[in-house]
Parts: sequence; C-alpha cells; structure tokens
Amino acid sequence: MNPDGRETWTSNADFLLSIIGFAVDLANVWRFPYLCYRNGGGAFLVPYLLMLVFGAVPLFYMELILGQYNRQGPISVWRICPLFKGVGFCAVLVAFYVSFYYNVIIGWALYFLVASTASDLPWLNCNNTWNSLECIDSNFNKTLNNNTFSNETVRQNSPASEYFSRGVLEMQFSDGLHDMGYPKWQLVLCVFTVYCMLYLSLFKGVKSSGKVVWGTATMPYVVLAILLVRGLMLPGALSGIQYYLKPELSKLKETQVWLDAAVQIFYSVGAGFGVHLSYASYNNFHNNCYRDCIITTAVNCFTSFFSGFVIFTYLGYMSHKQGIPISSVASEGPGLVFQVYPEAVATLPGSNIWAILFFFMLITLGLDSAMGGMECVITGLMDEFHSFFKGRRYAREIFTFCAVVTSFSVAIVNVTPGGIYLFHLFDTYSAGISLLCSALFEAIAVSWFYGLERFSNDVEAMIGHRPGPYWRICWKFISPLFIISVVMFGLLYHEPLKYNDYEYPSWAEWLGWGLALSSILMIPAVAIKQILSTPGSFSEKIAYNISPEEERELIARTKDVSRFKAKHWLYV
Repeated sequence: MNPDGRETWTSNADFLLSIIGFAVDLANVWRFPYLCYRNGGGAFLVPYLLMLVFGAVPLFYMELILGQYNRQGPISVWRICPLFKGVGFCAVLVAFYVSFYYNVIIGWALYFLVASTASDLPWLNCNNTWNSLECIDSNFNKTLNNNTFSNETVRQNSPASEYFSRGVLEMQFSDGLHDMGYPKWQLVLCVFTVYCMLYLSLFKGVKSSGKVVWGTATMPYVVLAILLVRGLMLPGALSGIQYYLKPELSKLKETQVWLDAAVQIFYSVGAGFGVHLSYASYNNFHNNCYRDCIITTAVNCFTSFFSGFVIFTYLGYMSHKQGIPISSVASEGPGLVFQVYPEAVATLPGSNIWAILFFFMLITLGLDSAMGGMECVITGLMDEFHSFFKGRRYAREIFTFCAVVTSFSVAIVNVTPGGIYLFHLFDTYSAGISLLCSALFEAIAVSWFYGLERFSNDVEAMIGHRPGPYWRICWKFISPLFIISVVMFGLLYHEPLKYNDYEYPSWAEWLGWGLALSSILMIPAVAIKQILSTPGSFSEKIAYNISPEEERELIARTKDVSRFKAKHWLYV
C-alpha cells in the first residue's frame, strides 16, 4: 500500500506483464499476418511502423503517465479537467461492451481444446451428424477438387469449416438476427468457465491478477516457438513464409493499405480503452513508465510479426497439400484460428497434441486481455464512486462479481445458433469509432486544456526528465490528426455490414450505430452536466471545468477566474 492507501503492484514485472498481456491479444495472431500478406507483405511494415511511431505509441505513453501520476482510474483521473470526464465513461463503456463478445472467443477456444482430447479430431472428415451433403472431404483427390469445385467452395465446405459453423456454432438452425434460437449448453458452460477464471483473477485486485499474468502473458511465446519449429519441418512451409514477406512496394500507393496499418496498430496497442491507465494507477509514483511503454510496444510488434511466421508456415503447408493457391487458404479473424489452422494441424502426426497446444495458446492470449478490459470497468467505477464503496466489507469482491455476472448474461446470447451474427455486430461497432473518439478527446484534453507544460512537469516529477519535442509535438498535433484521419477514412470506406453471405438488415446497422453512439455521447453529455452543475457565468463555468483540482480550489477561495480563462491555450 502507498501512503494514499491505494493498492500497488507487488513488483514492476507484474505491471509490465499485465500491460504486455493486454496489448498482445488474439488480433496479433489472427489479423496482423493476414493484413501483412494482403497489403504488400514486407512493404506493409512501412506504414505500420510510421503509424506506430507517430500515432499509437505517444497515446499509449500518455495513458501510462496519466494513470501513474494521478493514481486514479479512467473516470476519476479527469479531476485534472472535469469537462472531459465523459471520456472516462466512454472508455469504461467500450471496455465493457467488448467483454460481451471477446470472452466468447475464449469460450470457443476452450470448446476446441476439450474437443482436441478426443482420439480422432472431430473436424477430420464429413462423417458426422452436423455435416451437410455439400461437405467436401479433404481426403478427396486434389485433381477432382480443383476441376469440380472452386477453391472458395472447397474452403467453405471443408470438414473443419463445417465443424466450426455447423458443429460448434450450429448456424444451420438460424436464418439471421431475427432468429436467434436458444443458447447451446456446451458453449454456455465454456463461457461460464471463462468468466469464473476472470473472477478468480480479478476479485482481489492487482495482487491476484499480477500473479496470473506470469502464466498467461509468457506461455503464448513458448507455444508459438514450438509451433514454428514444427511448422518449418512441413513441405510448403518456406513458400508460405515467402508469400507472407514478399514486398510489393506498389501497394503503398493504395489508401486502404495505410488505413489498415493505422487501424491495426492502434487497436493492437490498446490506447483509448482506459486499461493501461487503470493498470498504471497502481504503480509506484516513481516507476519508469517511459521504459515500460517502449518495452511493451516492442514486444507487441515482435509478437505480431513472429506469429505471422507461425501462421504462414501452416498456410503454406495447406496450400502445398491441397494444391491450391495460398490466397485461397489465407483468411483472417475466427476463420483463421477456428477453421484453417485446425484443418492444418489435423493432418499432422500427433495432431491432438498440436491442436491442444494451439488452443491453449489462444486461451492464454485472450485471458489477460479480457482481464484488462474488466479491470478497466471495475477500477474506473470503484474509483469514481469511491465514497459509496469506502468502508463496505468485501466491496471489491462483490462489485467484481456483479460486473462479471452482467457481462456473462449478455455474452451467452452470442452462443445461440444466431449468435455469430450478433457477435459480428458487437465486433464491428463496440470498439470502432467510439474507441477512436475516446483516444482523440483524451489527447485534446491533455494537450490543449490541461496543458503540455504542466503535463511535462508531471513526467519530470515521476521519472526525473521531461519529455522531448517529439512527444510534445505528437501529443498536441500529430496524434490527434492521425486519429481524425483514421475516423474520416473509416467513415468514407464504410461498407454495409455482412457476415459471409448474410447481409444485415438496416435495423441491425442502426442498432450497431446506437451501440457505438451510446459510449461516444457520454463525452458531450457529461460535459454539459458539468457545466450546468457549476455556478457562475458561462465563462466562469468553462474556466472552472477546464482547471485541475488544485486550481479549482483556488478559484473557489478567491472567486477570481480571470487569470484562468486563456491560460490553458498557451501551454505548448
């Protein structure tokens, strides 16, 4: 415990592994390798690294500073500038919404892990009750496959694909969002187990979660290394890596490549969720968060790049085995880790062991990110409503239980036959533009209202040196412009929502935008509430609500607001 009574990490290593564990998640395995392949191979690293250096890393560092210096969660930290307290509520809501579907992915991985213990992997052939008449056995003659069926048909009707869509998700019993059906009890049990693990990791605060991440944050690297060594022994593996890395510099002329790079690195680092801020609030005051920022970013990028080697060795093997182009094998998202990869490992000697290793890795990758999201919700609300929780016995345990139960109650809708359509809706709208808005207004509030001079003083007080011109320029100009550009291009390139061949009705898209706006609107709503609840003229209200706590106390004592009105715009 610190003198202020706030809990702290047992060691800096606990904190470092926690933020690495949150930043390194399933997207590093199922999205980055595919984007790298699709957007010019090695050439994709150019926009990726530029977006990393000038966009995501400065915002990540800013969050660590905010949390560590103020030792408050993502909502109450805005005592430094109450007008923007809604940014904290927005971040907490986004993190909570993400838990509704992200934990379901871990539940799927747990389901596959259990299925991998069977003597014969259930996605090996078409002789199962869930298979359709169109199922194409992978043991068919390659020539027959290539001449009779298109590559897309072979992929969509493979035993592995049908096992995921028909055997696990049972999509054949639903026609869309209007026909959800009842939850599948086996998946409910898996998701329930995931939430139990989350509760046991979180209910004691960072003392318990800090120990769990020693396993969840490090195990994926051991498994990835083992899978890579095995994959390199397979025929076609090197051609898969060649597809992955082959640079196509002409791709850099395409706007979509730069947009993909920006979105990927931004979401991968995790700025805007409030999770890093929450974790940093439990740091010792003089912890070197600059070092932690650099280490986490380097590990995150290395993991994305390294996992690409692992995935594409197996994709190259599948391409070689089936005699089809790798472009017909490569996929992203759930399709890669729950269809393509299981199909690849099913053909290996000792396939059960490789499948168990892979899905165990997915569970560990997902758990520490899920823990971070729930910790943001718990820390954010308990810090903001500290007076309510103070003195209540087992307050942390009870509130954590309530948050976990609420999230689980919504999550089980995603394990119905029509749940995959709601899952895709959540995935598209929960943390899209709303997350970007959270990060944008966070940067604006700190740089233009709290003031970079004061912010730099905070950094110097903690780690002994002030941030250089690079950080100050990025915080004030480049990073906000970076986010605005991503938002604008995202809106311009927005396409109608669809999942495979299912096109979402217009009411479903309105539902998605309503979900996104419910968190975004917290920013202006709370700002208006703050202004209306503050006495005085409009200029006095604004001056009061853009001033940090110590200055507001001085305003209250002296009634002199004149010297605060323009002050915040002069900090550079």
